[in-house]
Amino acid sequence: MTKSEWQEKFLEAVADCCDEGREAADYIRARKINVGIRRARKSVGAFWTLFRSAHLNARHHTRESSLANPHAWTLLIHEVRHLQQGYLTAFSIYGELDAWQYQFQVFKKITQRPLSPLAEEILSLPLNMDRSNLQKARRLMTRHAGIWYGANFLPLYPIHKELKYWFTRKH
Repeated sequence: MTKSEWQEKFLEAVADCCDEGREAADYIRARKINVGIRRARKSVGAFWTLFRSAHLNARHHTRESSLANPHAWTLLIHEVRHLQQGYLTAFSIYGELDAWQYQFQVFKKITQRPLSPLAEEILSLPLNMDRSNLQKARRLMTRHAGIWYGANFLPLYPIHKELKYWFTRKH
């Protein structure tokens, strides 16, 4: 199967899984976003780039396995959420919390299976600009994905709001 054939089959699987998957696939098609599989750090399930692409991690997924894997589908939905947020929000704990919660909600919806207690705790956090809440989200994400996930390198707020906070102590 060629890469373009796989991408179309994968997008069909994502679109067929739920409304959120259909929206993600439509977003990808409308904006001609490249979807692929590339090797990344073990702690990363998928990632997006500034060059209009989203990739599953080859350490965890193959073309064949991704076609029938709800985890792969929801990882793509997570990455599309980041592309929709824009890079200022996507490169923040606030943006990560939004994308993780969206991914977990969709995964629960399509699998009808419970999440791990740690994932449920992340899902239970309010999505807001409270610094202590976002610090807790960072700790939970790091526990869930491991220290190499990189959450410790992200600002809590989108960078323009983080800078404002550091100068004014207001968000």
